[in-house]
Amino acid sequence: MTAMKCLLCSGVLALTTLATGVARAQDNPDFHPRVTPFAFGDMSWAPGNYGPSESVLRAGPFTGEVRLDVPYHYSLAAPVDHTISGSSEVFRHGEFQVTQVGLGGDLYYRGVHARVMTQFGSYSQTTPRNDPSAARGQWSLDNAYRYISEAYGGYHFDALAGINVQAGIFMSYVGLWAYYNFDNWTYQPSYVSSNTPWFFNGVRVQIYVNEHLKIEPWIVNGWQAYGQFNEAPGVGLQVRWAPTDSLIVVGNQYVGSDTLGTPGRRRVHTDDSIMARLYHRPGATGLTRIAASLTLDAGCEFGEGVAGGAAAVTCGDQYFLGFMAYARAWFLRDHLGVTVGGGAIANPGRYLVLLPPINGATAYTGTPYFTANPGDPFRAWDLQTTLDVMPTRNVTFRLEYNHRAASVPYFSGHGGVTPPTGTGTWVNQGAPGSAVMGSSPDLQPTEDRFTAALMVRL
Repeated sequence: MTAMKCLLCSGVLALTTLATGVARAQDNPDFHPRVTPFAFGDMSWAPGNYGPSESVLRAGPFTGEVRLDVPYHYSLAAPVDHTISGSSEVFRHGEFQVTQVGLGGDLYYRGVHARVMTQFGSYSQTTPRNDPSAARGQWSLDNAYRYISEAYGGYHFDALAGINVQAGIFMSYVGLWAYYNFDNWTYQPSYVSSNTPWFFNGVRVQIYVNEHLKIEPWIVNGWQAYGQFNEAPGVGLQVRWAPTDSLIVVGNQYVGSDTLGTPGRRRVHTDDSIMARLYHRPGATGLTRIAASLTLDAGCEFGEGVAGGAAAVTCGDQYFLGFMAYARAWFLRDHLGVTVGGGAIANPGRYLVLLPPINGATAYTGTPYFTANPGDPFRAWDLQTTLDVMPTRNVTFRLEYNHRAASVPYFSGHGGVTPPTGTGTWVNQGAPGSAVMGSSPDLQPTEDRFTAALMVRL
């Protein structure tokens, strides 16, 4: 009995010591900036902001983070190869899969800081295939960065409300929705979010003018690019303004040269969002919050034609116009959330359309079954409705329905997008993206899909 009491005493003492250490770490000015921008109110309602208010993995200068995203997607087309196309978040039909396993966190000590987050699961395979820049030269950049979603370091200057100079791979937030599905109002974003960059590889300077305003210029390799498409880097700017904790305005601007091997072609893009919390009644047992968001995108490519002396392209051949709009309501002290919304795009030339993975096609290989020539037509629209159950701010159970449509056959039909072998299997044949004699993909103009997901963030 005495030994057991001593053991219990040791355990209590260890927990008490740990708790005291964490409390001291949180109070230690060496372990956090002097000013925390955008901390004047609760903005957890905004897309990309949801998460635990405090980390249970904090100790000293390190704040740990663990993410796990496990979905089950069911397409009503029931593709025989279980491959879903046209999405940067949804990949397999009729199976339990792991989209993302993230392990990492943030380190801050006397202004020096770093963030690392791993990328295991489906994202480690599907995200690199959308970047053709890795095909330029040696060292397999798509493999070198495959298992990393974020990795950057920097220094914090105590000027204004804080200035951070950072270099590495960081989230772009062009398109409003975050890269991690846990943080968003829906699992499948609309096209203007799903088709714009999730990450940048380069340098950024975060200038917090005050606790309400951030100005963030970027110099990056390119449009969601591990490497550089041509000789010129991409440049961009984000401005985030929150006059109150119920209104947020974000503007992203980008200029680059992002057609591989075509240095004389330029890309311009603007992505602008407004988010508003329309109703707020904390602690209510019924309706607690209502919020809405609107995102508008526009851009184009112009200049040099592709190799071989092709005519120059104009913004009439290659442009992008789109929007997405969502409304969300929270109930039962924010333990239940309901979201409805959708959007539409027009993208002639298809330069931002996600290439269907037909016979293993990637953004570099292309495929004759779905071309991306100047002027090739593409318009699309979608609708989503999402139900979230959130027992705590560390876990979300999500059920979602998506209807998506395009002006051309684009989504996986019942026949799938992988060549059959004739023996009951479907595998890629020949060079990635190439035509296969006697086989063609089953692409359809519409898709209806259900998603159930369990997402954890600690």
